Amino acid sequence: MKPCTFALVLMFAVFPAAAQELRELSPTAAAGQQILQQLVAGQFDKVEARYNASLAAAIPPGKTAEMWSSLSRQTGPFESIVETKTGKMQGLDVTFVVCKFQKAVLDVQIIFDPDGKIAGLLARPHQEPKAAWVYPDYAKLASFTDRPLTLVNGKFELPGTLNLPKGAGPFPAVVLVHGSGPNDQDESIGADKPFKDLASGLASHGIAVFRYTKRTLKYGSGSSEDPAKLTVDDETISDARAALTLLAKQSEIDPARIFLLGHSLGGYLAPRIATGDSQIAGIIMMAANTHPVEQLNLEQIRYLVSASAQKMSAEDAQKLTAAAEDFVKKVESPDLKPGDTVTMLGSNTRGAYWLDLRDYHPISFAAQLKIPILILQGGRDYQVTPANFEDWRRALGGHKNATLKIYPDLNHLFVAGAGPSTPQEYDIPGHVAENVVADIAAWISPSPAAEKPVK
Repeated sequence: MKPCTFALVLMFAVFPAAAQELRELSPTAAAGQQILQQLVAGQFDKVEARYNASLAAAIPPGKTAEMWSSLSRQTGPFESIVETKTGKMQGLDVTFVVCKFQKAVLDVQIIFDPDGKIAGLLARPHQEPKAAWVYPDYAKLASFTDRPLTLVNGKFELPGTLNLPKGAGPFPAVVLVHGSGPNDQDESIGADKPFKDLASGLASHGIAVFRYTKRTLKYGSGSSEDPAKLTVDDETISDARAALTLLAKQSEIDPARIFLLGHSLGGYLAPRIATGDSQIAGIIMMAANTHPVEQLNLEQIRYLVSASAQKMSAEDAQKLTAAAEDFVKKVESPDLKPGDTVTMLGSNTRGAYWLDLRDYHPISFAAQLKIPILILQGGRDYQVTPANFEDWRRALGGHKNATLKIYPDLNHLFVAGAGPSTPQEYDIPGHVAENVVADIAAWISPSPAAEKPVK
C-alpha cells in the first residue's frame, strides 16, 4: 500500500515530521482525540474551524472531507484508537494518535500552535517508536563530566548544562547559540540532537561547552517584557551574552578563551552578538545565512513545495507559495509598523521583530570584527544553502582572521547523507560529523599536530 498522506503541510523548514519527546497522555491528547473523532464522524466543518490561518490557506473549506474520503478508500473504515501520546515539536504541542483502520494502522499527528489552533495535520503508515538517542562514537564519556548550570538573566531562568573536561584547567570554552524557533538545550530536531553532539565531542577534546534552554521555549510569548516589542535581542542575543558572562565566572574556565558558536539563526546573529563584547575570543558560525530571514523562509518553502510535488496538488502548492510570498511582502513593506501582526506557517510575529532586523547586515558586522572567525557550511543544506556560504567566502575570504570550510555531504544539522536533503532526513538518527567536531576543536586549540580547517 502506498503511504497515506491526509494533509502534508510544508512546515518542516521549522518543524520536522516526527514528534519529539513523546510523553504519556496529557491534556493536549484530549484535544487531539476530539479532532480525530470529529473527522471520523464527518464533522469536517468543526475541524476546519480550528485551522490556523496558514493551514486554512493550504486546505480550503471542503478540502478536508475530500482528503479524508481519499484516505478511507485506501485504509477502509476507522476502527479504534490504539494509543495516544503527546509531545513537543520545536516548542509546539503535538498529539500523536495511533489509529487502527480496517486495512492499515496509521499514525495521525496533530500539531497545535500557541493559540490552540491546528497548525498541522498528518496521517501516515504506523512507525514504531525510534530508538533512544545515543552518544556519538567520538564522545569519550570518561573524559568529561556534565554539570547542571542555570542561566539567570534578569527575571529569566534557563536551565542548562556545562560539559567540563576532566583534568587540570582552566579550559577554553564554548557557548552554543540556537537556531530559529523554540529550542531545547540540545537543539533537538527529529531524531537528532546536534548541540548534545557538539558538547560531548568538544568536551572530549578538552574544551568546555555550555548549552541552555532557549528563552522562547520556556517562556513563549512572555520572552519579552512587552510581547509586541520582542526582537532577536530578547529571543537570542541578551541570553547569549549573559551565558558568556556566566561561563567566565566558572573557576575551571579560562576567561580569555571563551568562544561563541551559533547555528543557523545563532550563526547569523553571531557577528552582532560579538560586536562590542570584549569577552568573546572568537566566533564559530555554522550554517549562517546572509540572506534576510524572510527571504530564507520563502526559499525553503519553494524548495519543499518542489520536493513534495508528488504529494501536493498544484493548487495547494500554489496557495502555500503565495502565502509565503505574501509574508515576505508584509515584512519588507515600507508601511510595516512595530505593532503589526505578521503570520507565517501558523506563527504570529510583530513588525517590531522584522523592523529590528532591517538594519542588521551580518557580513558588514563580521567584516569589522578583529577576533578569529570560523565559518562552516553543509553542502546539502536546503535551509541555509551554500549560496549563503559563497557570500561569506567573497566577503571574508581574504581576511586573515577568517577561516571557511564547506562539507559537501552534510545537511543543515551537519549530519552526513546522500542526495537532496529533505525534512524527513531529520527523522533518521544521526550525529554531527566527527570531522566537523575535530575541525572546531583544532581551530579553538591549535597544536603542531592539529590540522587547521582548509579554506
